[in-house]
Amino acid sequence: MRNISLSGRRNILATSSTEPMLVLLEITHVDLVVAIRVVNNTESIVSQGNTFLATAFELLLPDDIEGQIPQATLSVDNIGQQLTQWLEVSRGGQGARCRMMMVAPSLPNLLEYDMTMDMTGLKIDNQKVSAQLGFVNTLGRSAVAKTFNPQSAPGLW
Repeated sequence: MRNISLSGRRNILATSSTEPMLVLLEITHVDLVVAIRVVNNTESIVSQGNTFLATAFELLLPDDIEGQIPQATLSVDNIGQQLTQWLEVSRGGQGARCRMMMVAPSLPNLLEYDMTMDMTGLKIDNQKVSAQLGFVNTLGRSAVAKTFNPQSAPGLW
């Protein structure tokens, strides 16, 4: 359970809030000198000393399907060559992470919600950059790089 203030919960659950929450995204990667920071708003905002550029994006929350790792879908407007150049240099953004935060416009330094997820399946076109957000299934991976089985080491069998 995440600690969200009473006013934050009211804003999230309200059908017509007096001060709707802003969603901030921070995309980080080892090949990025400066993280990509955007806010789903018509005006840029400064939160915790970082400027988040105003741009439109869609964030579809994950389904709860049994036996499947939940994944959200992110679609950000292609705001310029910064994203395109980074995707080319970073082999499609492999290893990128996305931090999603929610703030009230009147208190941009108070994070009401904060979660960091892995980004996979990055795609880009002239209008949008899209990606899957979730968590890498480390428990489903092999513990060792090489396993011995009849196909890889027939002399042992």
